[in-house]
Amino acid sequence: MAKTAVGLFENSELANDVVRDLEATGFLRKDVRILKEPLEMAGSGVMSTPHTDFEVELTRDLTAFGVLEADAEDYVQGVRRGGVMVFATGAGDKAQAATEIMNRHGAVEVEKISASRPELPSADHGEEPLVHDLSVQTGRSRSPGSGARLFVW
Repeated sequence: MAKTAVGLFENSELANDVVRDLEATGFLRKDVRILKEPLEMAGSGVMSTPHTDFEVELTRDLTAFGVLEADAEDYVQGVRRGGVMVFATGAGDKAQAATEIMNRHGAVEVEKISASRPELPSADHGEEPLVHDLSVQTGRSRSPGSGARLFVW
């Protein structure tokens, strides 16, 4: 089963360092992908909005990949702000090693991108609050205290 490590980095220099380290540990170039917002985007027609089209397509691709929609929006926002995503696909331990490499290079935690996400006020009715453990979700796993994530597809 294929697993893909995904990390968001603040700039191309960090992403390129990650790719060099991934290749040094045995990842083939075809198994590593870098994604950033293109500087120039050709429109496909009069009503085309290239940047919006890029962001919608990236969100769709990420959610199809197993990323939660809110996290996909955070990744898109990070890319919009100049961030660069790195994807590394491999089997089991190899993919896990890729997340460790990405984290050593400072992969951004997506929750920090939009920390100002509005939260609904809680009504205190004497009940215990529901606790959602985001680290236990089907199709993805995270290393504690890290930004890179591992998706199984």
